[in-house]
Amino acid sequence: MFASLKKKETYQHYFATLKFALYCITHPFDGFWDLTHERRGSYAAANTILILTLLVRVMKLRYTSFIFLRVYWEGINIFLYMASILFPLLLWVVGNWALTTLFDGKGRLGQVYMATCYALTPYPLMQFPLMVFSNFVTVDEAEFYMVLSGISVVWMFLLIVAAMAQIHEYPMGKNLLFTLFSLFAMLVIIFILMLFFSMITQGIAYFMSLGREILFRL
Repeated sequence: MFASLKKKETYQHYFATLKFALYCITHPFDGFWDLTHERRGSYAAANTILILTLLVRVMKLRYTSFIFLRVYWEGINIFLYMASILFPLLLWVVGNWALTTLFDGKGRLGQVYMATCYALTPYPLMQFPLMVFSNFVTVDEAEFYMVLSGISVVWMFLLIVAAMAQIHEYPMGKNLLFTLFSLFAMLVIIFILMLFFSMITQGIAYFMSLGREILFRL
């Protein structure tokens, strides 16, 4: 009995934190403050929003009208396509946290991740009905679709900026500055990763050639 009650409470908490995403996107400053400082968010809800975002992105390839999106399936790898979303998200979370930690940012790594995922909410919320809507509009009505699609993306990025301001407790000017610095930090991380993998590749190639030379001499 106690186990069932605890399980019920867990589900209730999950759905409450998932529903709180709607409050965050309509009241971003209060919402993202309560999300982390009042612990009204959860990693389970954040992961759900991220998964829904990925699903909608993939579904758009299949179900969006060819008027708005032409897909050449032979050139698409679904796993790489999803990685093209997850990798920038990972870079943003790590880059923003690493940079703001050095300059009195109050947010922890997990909080940056959670808030960023909650800020993605407008994308699945608007893009899914737009995907369906795209199959019922004509070319003359395409501008309406494009405007709403653009609003969902802009809304999402504005929410990320607002979320970082509340998590790190930065004034808006400083927050905008560190948002730009975080984007630069992402480029730096990419450069370091490319340099690292290049060195690893060269090292493997060197030892393989050395092994072949030893086998040849034997």
